[in-house]
Amino acid sequence: MSDSSQPLTDYIAAAPEPARAVLEHFHRRALALAPDAEEATSYGMPSLRYRGKSLVAVRITGSGYSVYPCSGTVVEKIGHLAEGLSMSKGAIRFSDAHPLSDDAFDALVAERMDEIDGRS
Repeated sequence: MSDSSQPLTDYIAAAPEPARAVLEHFHRRALALAPDAEEATSYGMPSLRYRGKSLVAVRITGSGYSVYPCSGTVVEKIGHLAEGLSMSKGAIRFSDAHPLSDDAFDALVAERMDEIDGRS
């Protein structure tokens, strides 16, 4: 599934199940935390933008999913909430068998919002 130029809602709608449900779930959670966030493309991925800056992207990968907070410091700050999952400086990787918790995702989005707002 090509995702480089698709709007986020189209990317989600085109995803096969169970991935569609996972993407919809995290999309709703992100919008609950940042209701003014807008669809955007960040680093070639459908994402959400908050106050003109990239907020978060969740995409399907060969082994599950990756969530990108569009920041090199956010994963480090909330990584303890995602223990047991594969992480890099800019992403957390998870799968249906080893999901990302809502608490970790919410903390990731909140931390990125704080960073954008200059509170971090």
